[in-house]
Amino acid sequence: MIEITFRHKKFEVKENMTARDALQKIGIDPESVLITVNGKLVTDDVILRAGDVVKLVAVVSGGSAIAR
Repeated sequence: MIEITFRHKKFEVKENMTARDALQKIGIDPESVLITVNGKLVTDDVILRAGDVVKLVAVVSGGSAIAR
């Protein structure tokens, strides 16, 4: 099993699936997070393997208003 950490919560998924499939399985929108595997930023098509350390980081969007 692969353990995925997101916002101090841990989820378990089967190995040998893509990160995108794993996120969908645990109910997280793949577009809303950045995925790191073993400390490296990866794309959502990476295959998760036994022993991988998977951490998710929420994507924050926004901007600043410039007064004129």
